[in-house]
Amino acid sequence: MARSKARFCVVAVIVCVAVLVRRECPADTFSRAAVAADSATCSQIGRDILQSGGSAVDGAIAALLCTSVINAQSMGLGGGSIFTVMDSSGKAKIINSRETVPRKVKPDLLNTCPTTFQLVSGSQWIAVPGELRGYEQAHRIYGKLPWATLFQPTIKLAREGFPIPQIQGRYLPYTDTNETKPLRKLFSDENGNLLNVGDIVKFEKLADTLEVIAKEGADAFYKGRIAEDLIRDIEEAGGTLSVQDLESYNVTVTDAWAVPLGEYQMYIPPPPAGGVLLSLVLNIMKGYGLNSASLTGEQKTLTYHRYVEALKFANGMKKQTNPQFSSEEMARRFTGDSFADHIRSLIRSDTVHDPQHYNITPHLDTMGTTHVSVLAEDGSAVSVTSTINQIYGSKVLSPSTGVILNNQMLDFCGRVSNIFPGDQPPSSMAPAVLKSPSKTLVIGSTGGNMITTGIASTLMHHLWFGKSLKEAIAEPIVFVDSQNALNFEPNFDTDVIEALKALGHTQRNPNRFFNVVNAVKREEDGCIYAVSDARKLGQAAGY
Repeated sequence: MARSKARFCVVAVIVCVAVLVRRECPADTFSRAAVAADSATCSQIGRDILQSGGSAVDGAIAALLCTSVINAQSMGLGGGSIFTVMDSSGKAKIINSRETVPRKVKPDLLNTCPTTFQLVSGSQWIAVPGELRGYEQAHRIYGKLPWATLFQPTIKLAREGFPIPQIQGRYLPYTDTNETKPLRKLFSDENGNLLNVGDIVKFEKLADTLEVIAKEGADAFYKGRIAEDLIRDIEEAGGTLSVQDLESYNVTVTDAWAVPLGEYQMYIPPPPAGGVLLSLVLNIMKGYGLNSASLTGEQKTLTYHRYVEALKFANGMKKQTNPQFSSEEMARRFTGDSFADHIRSLIRSDTVHDPQHYNITPHLDTMGTTHVSVLAEDGSAVSVTSTINQIYGSKVLSPSTGVILNNQMLDFCGRVSNIFPGDQPPSSMAPAVLKSPSKTLVIGSTGGNMITTGIASTLMHHLWFGKSLKEAIAEPIVFVDSQNALNFEPNFDTDVIEALKALGHTQRNPNRFFNVVNAVKREEDGCIYAVSDARKLGQAAGY
């Protein structure tokens, strides 16, 4: 008995010493949990929820609700989202609440698609919003705190108002059109003048809507008075959504697809999300045995040449990964090493090919969205991307509810020949969770078609080129657009740009980049690194 007591005391002392001598995490990291949203305010709200005993999903929902007012140009209740959720046991699920085609969609809608990229407003482009049903399902499976608790911080922001942040302020001029009067009024002062950065804006109608949803649940939005008010406003704006569309909306919950990536398993959403294209690009590039030396001298040009060629082939795969054109079995084949080996064999190191070599089909470039990455104390993680598509979506604001509606139907343009009620548009969204035996990396990006290059660039620079997570996210990107032209972010290496042009690549100079990567990583020593992209003036939060 005495011997067992002594043994117990020795073990207790060892445990206490281990806790006391455990290496302290660096000043810019966290030891327990973190949230990376695209604003400091929303990251902090998500963190506070975690500290109050909330799950990773609870923190993500609270941060998304906050973002719906802080960056209302990017997402909100009138849009849709995709969650990649990993529980504490390491099992990963996908919760897909992307928008769907309404029942009374105009039969000739695709004939009116723009042929070049442009901001498009109008009620005919509104798809059935799924955002809140996604929150409901995620909370039902993984939530810990009461549903209403997640809404309170945003209700307070919307009701009391807040200074317009610099990022949202940048896009306020987009609301100043004849067909967006309710939206314009929301962002105008009492004299009708458009608000400026730093002016106080209030979302009072939205606060009313959120209070009802907090109390009654998502059904209030999809079946109750809010649904009736929302549909009436959409109809008055000329839209085709009906109460039946809202009532019949369903979320899908599936297992995440797992793709090996070095020491990690990368968990991604299946089509119509963009995880397949992300995995294809990374699988092509990992076959080149990349390391820090790949960014030195002539090797740097060769590395980027191979990378943009991989992106061109990924562009050519967009139609094939659409569920309308390929089976799940075929789409899964595109995530395998053998298919990446085949594509790699088609890439030459000294030249480019004609467009038909990459099987490019005309499609529209897209932009927009927001992303939240969360890592909780118990090791569970959420990577969620949400969108209303373009800046302020359709620019249709429901005056009765305060909800800004999406223009997600645009994502079908150039990607399909026909659309049917219930279809979900193809998407580049690829919220991912990477898991090794000792590390977890939660990552995602915004920016429409720039999502793939945003995440791929970050992962290559961090996992293979030896850069810190912050450095990897900050690295200037090259985006291959729908015309196979290379778009270089400011501060991209000019020597590499000239060398790529000499190889035959076409260059285009875009007005603005929309790639924003937010990521959280727990390292082997337990320290958590959280980075919100500086491109959107984001700031992560944790404890």
